[in-house]
Amino acid sequence: MTDPQPELQALFANPRFPRSGAYDARWVAENQMGPNALWLTEWACEALDLVPGMRVLDLGCGRALSSVYLAREHGVHVYATDLWIPAGDNWARARAAGVADRVTPIHAEAHALPFAEGFFDAIISLDAYTYFGTDDLYLSYITRYLRPGGHLAVVMPGLTHELDGPPPAHLTEPQANGATFWEPDCLVFHSADWWRRHWERAGQVEVASVEALADGWRHWADHERAVEASGLGVFPSMEEALRTDAGATIGFVRAVARRPDADAPSAVAPHVWEPAFMGVAAELLAKRDAPETP
Repeated sequence: MTDPQPELQALFANPRFPRSGAYDARWVAENQMGPNALWLTEWACEALDLVPGMRVLDLGCGRALSSVYLAREHGVHVYATDLWIPAGDNWARARAAGVADRVTPIHAEAHALPFAEGFFDAIISLDAYTYFGTDDLYLSYITRYLRPGGHLAVVMPGLTHELDGPPPAHLTEPQANGATFWEPDCLVFHSADWWRRHWERAGQVEVASVEALADGWRHWADHERAVEASGLGVFPSMEEALRTDAGATIGFVRAVARRPDADAPSAVAPHVWEPAFMGVAAELLAKRDAPETP
């Protein structure tokens, strides 16, 4: 029998993302949870100046492919944080990948992070930020964990333009395999222009760049084909819908911003999502209800 590994390795090799091509294709296929995490991480890192020893939060890391990449390629210490995947599973993957000294697995929800303010040099989120980042309050929450001057970089599925009505039929109708691309969760997909406005109007960060990935739809479709060929996919392939769309609607967006130098963590009041805010509220109520002194 012919060894399928060379063919599979070739399917996962993408000249646009040369570093990612060095990783074992079967490992990538076995641990995928959506679009190619290594490709997205490589694109995110092109907009950052990461140096060994930096503390990096990988927010919504899934099965920690992105965390392994960050540790190996850039020598940073990664806090691999996810809600859906047990920290023990990601710890096993980090050890097997030889980066146990640079990856700390954390099980946490994105609105209840167990970190000190100003702790991270950079925060990265790949194919996860849309689940919480469209909330108007989230940017002010997540940036408090950045040191002044630190960077936030997110890459996510998005739109080429905002939709005025329903999505096109080729995204809402079943493919030949019976799966439909567009689900209610896709309502959080937005264009690069939308994300720029969303971050700029918050006034919390200095927006460095917001842009779409050239041929993002094609890279996504190629990944779907590769995973399907591996026989290791967990989710049905969306290649048909992506190739039919051909970038008319769907792609990837990268947004990068910097926390201002003057914004010291100690000057920021507790966020309304944090338990510490209860203390602020209790203090205000106590002052209001305190008996007046003659």
